[in-house]
Amino acid sequence: MTSPLIEAAGITKSFGAVRALRRVSFDLRPGEVHALIGENGAGKSTLIKVMTGAVAADSGTLKVAGEVVAHNSPGVARSLGIAAIYQQPALFPHLSVSENIAMALETGDRRTVDWQARDRRAQEMIARAGATIDTDRLVSTLSMPEQQIVEIAKALGASARVVIMDEPTASLTDTEVASLFHAIGVLKTAGAGIVYISHRLEEISAIADRITVLRDGETIGTRNASEVSREQLIGMMVGRDVAAVYPKRAVAQGGVALELRNLTSRDAGVWGVSLQVRQGEILGIAGLVGSGRTELAEIVFGLTPADSGDILIRGKEANIASPADAIANGIGYVPEDRRQHGVVLDLPIAANVTLACLDRVSNNGLIDNAAERALAARYVEDLRVKTPSVDAPAGTLSGGNQQKVALARWLATKPKVLILDEPTQGVDVGSKSEIHGIMTELAASGMAIVMISSELPEVLGMSDRIVVMHEGKVAGELSRAEATQEKILSLALGNQALGHKA
Repeated sequence: MTSPLIEAAGITKSFGAVRALRRVSFDLRPGEVHALIGENGAGKSTLIKVMTGAVAADSGTLKVAGEVVAHNSPGVARSLGIAAIYQQPALFPHLSVSENIAMALETGDRRTVDWQARDRRAQEMIARAGATIDTDRLVSTLSMPEQQIVEIAKALGASARVVIMDEPTASLTDTEVASLFHAIGVLKTAGAGIVYISHRLEEISAIADRITVLRDGETIGTRNASEVSREQLIGMMVGRDVAAVYPKRAVAQGGVALELRNLTSRDAGVWGVSLQVRQGEILGIAGLVGSGRTELAEIVFGLTPADSGDILIRGKEANIASPADAIANGIGYVPEDRRQHGVVLDLPIAANVTLACLDRVSNNGLIDNAAERALAARYVEDLRVKTPSVDAPAGTLSGGNQQKVALARWLATKPKVLILDEPTQGVDVGSKSEIHGIMTELAASGMAIVMISSELPEVLGMSDRIVVMHEGKVAGELSRAEATQEKILSLALGNQALGHKA
């Protein structure tokens, strides 16, 4: 058997009283994708930091190509052919693509720069990564997928043997994911090994050769991807039987809570959308990226003006020209990007929870800190947010708990209609199950929920009805009983032969 490119054995690491890793073992072979999975806090990031030299292990052994690495550091790791590509690429935004690639390939001992040779080298690496990008462009003008391609090109140019990818597809469309997988194939063919970290289990099953599960800082096991089911992986990750990642149950539905009639916005690219959501119902909105799902939510919440059409809340026409109008009409909106728009990372949890309902915790324009903390504490308890205190900054929480705080903010406004855009994006399986459970409880209480999701299993598992959008219009509607992934995709691609017109 070929010896591993990198091998961690018995790695232990503590941060103060917190044991992050306990005798963890992991290895990577040439030409394979080895997925590393686990819930937030399982120890994945710490293990990656040990391998890249960002932190030193307290005990254990790290070998590269069979040789013990006694004193690892970022510089040593790079010299040994270890490269890391993170969810947020680490590029210089005000330098060109070729200059960024050169930073990884050139030694810096030259007195002059051969600009043409530098550009040719960059173009060659971009082409090897399976892409076409103008190497003169500034990185600040690139999309997230294009930046990731530049990172892969850097790894190819540096002849990296170990490439670590941390949540590389979190912000990519299906087409862009396919391009990334092609680039991974190029790396494998070149003999590199890829450590692949992702919460998307369907994606891991498609790309990984082996899968290692961490839980509470320990190695639970390593399995061949072809020999382990999604349910088995979930059980290994959470350490308990997850009977239902999608715990949807039928509840009695009331009257129509939200109705859209021929809603149109040229700026948003939304055309003549009509739909209804009833009290106690979870309406799933599906569609490809660019189909107008998020844009529709932004119109309803007053972020983008409508040119024509009507919005009705419980049968009464609502004039919504701003988020303040939406809140006053009983609409809450948890946006897709929680780190940019969902929570303020530097603010305490208490301040995050009350941002949209300051009138509930203030007197004569002054915030009552005790009232603010009490209100936040109630939602922290109800939503089972894992935190030592409501005074802790939101940025110290895991992704799943940040999402719960974003949800708490809008629940504190006591909405009649709650719009959730990608409610479980980037969170682990355990947190995903908890968030789905909260959604089910809210629907049972009579709240109307609009859920926008790119994950078809989530759409199928949590929706009472599904509206599918295509090019800013409603392509069709499916009941829970008749919906399948194939029918949703067919409608999303513009085929209106399936389903019902909304």
